[in-house]
Amino acid sequence: MSSTFDEHLIGQSPSSGQAAYIVEADQTTFMADVVEASQQIPVLVDFWAPWCGPCKQLTPVLEKIVHAANGRVRLVKVDVEANKSLAAQLAQMGLPLQSIPVVVAFWKGQVLDLFQGAQPESEIRHFVESLLKASGGTMPAADILAAAKTALADNQAAEAVGLYAQVLDAEPENPEAWGGMLRALLALDELEGAEEASSQIPAKLNNHPEITGARAALALKIEGAAAVSELDSLRQQAAASPADFDIQLKLAGALNAAGNRADAADVLLGIIRQDREWNDGAAKTELLRFFEAWGHTDPITLAARRKLSSLLFS
Repeated sequence: MSSTFDEHLIGQSPSSGQAAYIVEADQTTFMADVVEASQQIPVLVDFWAPWCGPCKQLTPVLEKIVHAANGRVRLVKVDVEANKSLAAQLAQMGLPLQSIPVVVAFWKGQVLDLFQGAQPESEIRHFVESLLKASGGTMPAADILAAAKTALADNQAAEAVGLYAQVLDAEPENPEAWGGMLRALLALDELEGAEEASSQIPAKLNNHPEITGARAALALKIEGAAAVSELDSLRQQAAASPADFDIQLKLAGALNAAGNRADAADVLLGIIRQDREWNDGAAKTELLRFFEAWGHTDPITLAARRKLSSLLFS
């Protein structure tokens, strides 16, 4: 498609000076501001008109996301009403400009993707992230999020909290950042802080796996917090009464709250091994709660799930 643009679009004079990341283009600057610029940086083109209501909703969201990208993507706005000749040429080349708003992503002089109509911010952000990925880049927030995950995995929970906060400042509806924030606060034993953070999560994210998993971890932490102080006593009671499954179940909760996840899983697996139907399968139910709280790809989850499958299907 880039050769078609090169051959037929008029007004091919290059832009002078440093290109801004949000600009307005017309017939004379489209080639330089979009096609040529996209050789170096991904370009979003927002085709709009002053009379278009959805355009007025969409453009501010686009600008917000482009600002958050901090120079990794460019936004070019084209008023199709003021540039009818340009719009007609682009429509002849296949761009669906009959119904606006239309947002078109350019990279290396070619159209990579597009969408029409006003979209939720999360969808637009995903669109931009996909464009950046295709061009070999990422959103700055994605870099910070990766650093936060690494910090949490390295037991640097305080550092992780700060990094997750940076992501949420830029992307307040990022489910991975909210989930990570809860887990980092739990790692610091900041139960009140985690509960406060949980209450601030946007309702639309309530069913996201990152949120349900983190909240499950919070609930288990709260439930087991009181039992942690009794851990030694519970160990002794459980050792003395291995058939007392109520004690065993309480011990598993205390072990999990204390961070001894593998031991907690083994206690529950021990109950299932002896009586999988005890208390309507309470041990299995609790173990599945642990899996959700720990994360389904966590190494301890995977190991315990293998043991559970072996017990259930043996």
